[in-house]
Amino acid sequence: MNRLRSFVYFFLFATVVPLASIKAHDTRVYEMRTYYANEGKLDDLIARFRDHTTGLFAKHGIENVGYWVPKDNPDNKLIYIIAFPSRLDQESMWKSFQADPDWKAAAKASSKNGRLIEKIEAVFMQTTEYSMPVKKIQADPERLFELRTYICKDGMRRHLDARFRDHTIGLFEKHGIENIAYFHPMADQDGGTSTLIYIVAHESEGGREEAFENQRADEDWKSAAAASRERAGGGMVVEGGVTGELIVPTNFSAMK
Repeated sequence: MNRLRSFVYFFLFATVVPLASIKAHDTRVYEMRTYYANEGKLDDLIARFRDHTTGLFAKHGIENVGYWVPKDNPDNKLIYIIAFPSRLDQESMWKSFQADPDWKAAAKASSKNGRLIEKIEAVFMQTTEYSMPVKKIQADPERLFELRTYICKDGMRRHLDARFRDHTIGLFEKHGIENIAYFHPMADQDGGTSTLIYIVAHESEGGREEAFENQRADEDWKSAAAASRERAGGGMVVEGGVTGELIVPTNFSAMK
């Protein structure tokens, strides 16, 4: 009888909530790090990551997600995303990595002609509830990625999230813009309650321009944008709060 009751409960639950529709939440902690290389040192920095750092990250349980350089790169930047099971794991894994004699030797050898890095920016993030799974796909031909950041007015991010969840990501897909991942900075980070960071991909720069033109001209987009502004009581983003940068994957990136 108990077995029959359990089967009935399972059947009813599966009927109401199909198993295929149950989405496991990605609980990993992502860290996006931006390195500004000293003049003339970007190639050396990239070589150190390619030949040493990424392998040592993997050795210590740090997941390599993606490595990029801006398409136009006057600031000599390397941008990368790594992942950890949790913040506590990040602390222990990072300490273990930094204490590794192989890392110390690689850092010393690569810096023998001068320091490689001028400064580092880092932010801990988690995927939004509407983000697609982070897939480390190496496409052929390689895609052109775009890193975009929205900084919202106080209390407005929930409205922006709703628009992305219910409309924007679908319209991106409709017009050939590939959704890669959507992130919020963690609560203790700068912008933890106000910022949306996301990555999309394009076949080419020309294809990007055409896709965004078509998306902006789409009547469904116009209606969704107007409705979300009305619900929010006005604009959701601070002045100058939308930035975007075209980024190109390195030859060793796990995501291309």
